[in-house]
Amino acid sequence: MSPTLQARDITKVYGHVSALSGADFDVDAGEVVALIGDNGAGKSTLVKILSGTETPTSGEILIDGKPVTITGPLAARQYGIETVYQDLALAPHLNPVQNMYLGREIMRPGIMGRLGFMDKAAMRAGSKQAFDELGATVRNFSGTVGAMSGGQKQAVAVARAAAWGKRVILLDEPTAALGVVQTKGVLDLIRRVRDRGLGVVFISHSMPAVMGVADRVEVMRLGHRVASYRAKDTSMEELVGAMTGAVTQENGS
Repeated sequence: MSPTLQARDITKVYGHVSALSGADFDVDAGEVVALIGDNGAGKSTLVKILSGTETPTSGEILIDGKPVTITGPLAARQYGIETVYQDLALAPHLNPVQNMYLGREIMRPGIMGRLGFMDKAAMRAGSKQAFDELGATVRNFSGTVGAMSGGQKQAVAVARAAAWGKRVILLDEPTAALGVVQTKGVLDLIRRVRDRGLGVVFISHSMPAVMGVADRVEVMRLGHRVASYRAKDTSMEELVGAMTGAVTQENGS
């Protein structure tokens, strides 16, 4: 059975700089894959390509085993791929419901909808269901997202991605600015997303977070994948060694 999302031999060149050189990657349904590597390893560039915000110089992307061309973020969404960036891309002046349905507003039926009136009750009910299904601790639906804690903002962003994503959610450093308790809450959300059958790609520099939530760990170095481990069969020391080049998966030395 083919992976839900797969990248083959992806290269990305900016002028004379090669950000990716023959990068491979794959994620299955119902799996959390952590993507790790030192700064400049190519992690974020690969995610930008998978999410449609960057176009690869060469290489191939496959969904359910079939080659596709992701021409932009809208195309990625149509393929069931949602992304939560490090800056969250939330509208801070809007409330959680408005953020959940931003660009996907439900209009009221009949003439009122044609006049531009939104069905706020339906959107509120849909948002509450999405948050409840993931156990997201979003209590204030009318206050602005900008006034929320970092953990609650992440909960809104992850729940929105899970609500609209049909295949894969890409998370770029979702716990970077969070404390211990908030980080645990986000990792719990990621597990629930996985348990709903979605593939989750998790970029992080936090080895404890990676070991705590990932089913598989893909290690990138100098623009391509250098190792792939089952999380339960590896250690932080081995992962750091693969990131730095001190350990190679082939010889384990």
